[in-house]
Amino acid sequence: MKYRRLHDELRERVDAMAAGEPLPPERELAREVGVSRTTLRRAVDELVAAGRLRRRQGAGVFAVGPRIAHALTATSFSADMRARGLEPATRIVEFESGPAGPRLGRRLEVSPDATVVRALRLRLADAEPMALETLHVPADLVPGLDEEALAASSYYELLARHGHAVAGGRQSIEPTVTDGPESTLLGVPVHSPALLFERVTRDSGGRVLEFVRAVYRGDRYRIETEIAPVAVPAVTP
Repeated sequence: MKYRRLHDELRERVDAMAAGEPLPPERELAREVGVSRTTLRRAVDELVAAGRLRRRQGAGVFAVGPRIAHALTATSFSADMRARGLEPATRIVEFESGPAGPRLGRRLEVSPDATVVRALRLRLADAEPMALETLHVPADLVPGLDEEALAASSYYELLARHGHAVAGGRQSIEPTVTDGPESTLLGVPVHSPALLFERVTRDSGGRVLEFVRAVYRGDRYRIETEIAPVAVPAVTP
């Protein structure tokens, strides 16, 4: 299992590298780990396919950086990134308001004629694209909501200023791949692995505060959750 040990050793090394840090030249690294260049190239190719390394034509192979653990809690992207020592930023790609319509009205539990705001936001950490979020909110929750305010503050912060607090909600997560426009904005190849989040949050009175569809880069995120103990019924002899 010499190859497996090489793969695991190389993966540990790569996971400890900073985002954008180059891998040593192939000849040098093969000599360092004591394998042929062919064997090393195979291990590197697997790590590229797994999203831990990125190959740039004519420039070399670079670390993607450690994956960010995403806890299943009701916290904003901005607060989560700051807690990890990263500087969050938001770029508004699209911003519009109009009638909810039947489908979105059901999601937000408002009339199809109610005005809603839709914002497509590119979320960044230390200037690196991390996620692409489509936020849908009832317009009356944050009167006068505009692109500038949404780019400068998290939506949860804006909600709090208007007396609304997130009390809970429901979120689904499933694997997906990026399409062309998503790939361009996130800076990854087309059909890159990604995580698709869909979230509805509510206040303490049960009112829907948002419906979010978000695509997170699969090479930069992993999901972490606490496991509660399960009571095992006693077996009667």
